[in-house]
Amino acid sequence: MFQAGIDACHPRRVLQPDLPDVERPLVLAVGKAAGEMAKAAETRYPDATGIAIVPHGVESQLERITLLHAGHPMPDAASVAAAKRLLAARGDFVLLLLSGGASALACLPGEGLTLAEKRALTAALLRAGAPIQEINCVRRHISRIKGGRLRADLTLAISDVVGGRPEDIGSGPTVADPTTIEDAKAVLDRYGLDAPLTESAKRVDGEFRIVASGKDALDAAAREARRLGYAPVLLGECTGEARDIGRRHAEAARALPPGSALISGGELTVTVTGPGRGGPNAEYALAAGLGLAGRPDIAGLAADTDGLDGTSGAAGAWFGGGAPPAGAAEALARNDSAAVAELFVTGPTGTNVNDLRIILVKGDSYE
Repeated sequence: MFQAGIDACHPRRVLQPDLPDVERPLVLAVGKAAGEMAKAAETRYPDATGIAIVPHGVESQLERITLLHAGHPMPDAASVAAAKRLLAARGDFVLLLLSGGASALACLPGEGLTLAEKRALTAALLRAGAPIQEINCVRRHISRIKGGRLRADLTLAISDVVGGRPEDIGSGPTVADPTTIEDAKAVLDRYGLDAPLTESAKRVDGEFRIVASGKDALDAAAREARRLGYAPVLLGECTGEARDIGRRHAEAARALPPGSALISGGELTVTVTGPGRGGPNAEYALAAGLGLAGRPDIAGLAADTDGLDGTSGAAGAWFGGGAPPAGAAEALARNDSAAVAELFVTGPTGTNVNDLRIILVKGDSYE
């Protein structure tokens, strides 16, 4: 079911129908899916040139589009260099292929802000459990590339944000920003932070389309559940504290009839108070596993569709089956889910539409 969700949102499947009929576009691809998106563009345009920016360690076999590596989840000097190359790119038709992770991979701090200060600010917001919409609002006002400052004739995006707001995908480098300096300052004030802010672009040229989103992955997982004989129960895209949502979903699963598949997506957050290592999906898995203690007929998987869950080094974690891992409650208390969870490792998947969580209730005919 998880793989069905990945396949439904992979660039090789979703990008081709929206690629425009142009002779030789300049392709700019940035994000966790940038390598596979650029590869799809090379298939469509034999003479395409451009650059694709992916996280360090991610490889893609590109022939004419140059592959660059940069920092993620935190930007680094390579992220700054990548952003400058994007801003300097010129072509008769500029095609931006955008996916989640672009905010860190292409980073050019705004006036009065150093890269180190921007990294520290982003880290503070993440540790505080700020929703990605709030983080991206701030990012658009402390940047020289985000918030509509990059020109493209057409942007095709794979959305990794709940609701699919264009300004939140990669912090909206090519779209008009509906938020203001005052909105960004309100976010910083909420978490006791401060930074020099600059206003983002309110009018831009160019077209923007979303070619895949978390909903597509959920629908595909539900179709696969039916094919396998399960009755899917779709919760849609969820937000909130990972451990709280994990407990609620465990309670919901306990009330479902045999043969059910509880399926959810979205993006959960973790308010970090301990010194451990993990991610929202691994933390969700521990909390859900604790909530399913004594029910060996229920088990599940919580994972990020890009293959990387926080700092866990894995895509997510398995849970359930009657007994939570030893030390699960203690690991939750110190945000150390990666130490005890049964991790699910995929490596980079080539796409990024946020989380996909599936809880199965054993059916009467299941063996």
